[in-house]
Amino acid sequence: MAAVSRETPSSGDHIETTSEILGRIFAGSTSGVGGELAQNQASQEKLDQAEFPHPSRTRYIAVANQKGGVGKTTTAVNLSAAWAEAGMSVLFIDMDPQGNGSTAFGAAHNPDVVSVYDVIEGRAKFQDAMQGCEDFSTIDIVPSNINLSGAELEIADMDNRVFLLRDALREYLDHTDKHYDYVVIDCPPSLGLLVLNALSAVQEVLIPIQAEYYALEGLGQLIKTISLVQQSTNPTLIVSTMLVTMVDRRTLLSKEVYSQIKQHYPDIVLDTDIPRSVRVSEAPSYGQSVIAYDPRSIGAVAYRKAAYEIACRSEETLKRIPR
Repeated sequence: MAAVSRETPSSGDHIETTSEILGRIFAGSTSGVGGELAQNQASQEKLDQAEFPHPSRTRYIAVANQKGGVGKTTTAVNLSAAWAEAGMSVLFIDMDPQGNGSTAFGAAHNPDVVSVYDVIEGRAKFQDAMQGCEDFSTIDIVPSNINLSGAELEIADMDNRVFLLRDALREYLDHTDKHYDYVVIDCPPSLGLLVLNALSAVQEVLIPIQAEYYALEGLGQLIKTISLVQQSTNPTLIVSTMLVTMVDRRTLLSKEVYSQIKQHYPDIVLDTDIPRSVRVSEAPSYGQSVIAYDPRSIGAVAYRKAAYEIACRSEETLKRIPR
């Protein structure tokens, strides 16, 4: 019987990376799954080697869309986690009474916990409500809970009702030695006083838009509200970013919707989009972002790409903000 050759590669032989192997296997393949897998692996390897640029000054970003189910909280959580993973310092403020962002970071948010509700009503300081994050040491969390659902009625008659969050945040930042690269506020799916508080406290709005034909429905009202805030309470506010979410890359529909949104808002729609992903949906049930839960999944890599793209646009975006 002939001997089996067991040649070992010489030092000069090229050893294929995982992305090269996948690319070779699926080269010319009509399989959407195979092609997406190869592309995801290549993106992951590039991100692992990429250095996220720190913004020259703190970026204050509200993630808002009054239309529910567009991936708003998922986007706020996973962008924050991606920046923290890359070494950024992040303050995450949960302004949604549902508290889903708090859940995703594993933050305690039962009704007895000091939360953003106590902060905006003046019973507590930011530092009293702040919690750390087990997965990322550079994230501080200010949680929300169900108590916040009654806040709009309770603050409605206050003269400074739209500045409560802004004033509390300014007081904290003025008296802390900690520097944040990003302050991210997750807004509720509405256009009420909680959202107005968030918009009055930030300089940028990031709008997640679902990849469907109803995506632009209601967007006009949100833009109008932002415009009113610009004119009345916060002249430095800009819409800096739009992110297309829940994309089904196998369908022509998603591609057409993305193209339409990109055509309407060419300068602020990210080149990166977020695909539908089971892992993204699963992660909060484990009290984690998808970045911590399954960092190699398609959803995690997509959010890391979006975070990197936003980071790379920092200086261009900051120049647009009136000072």
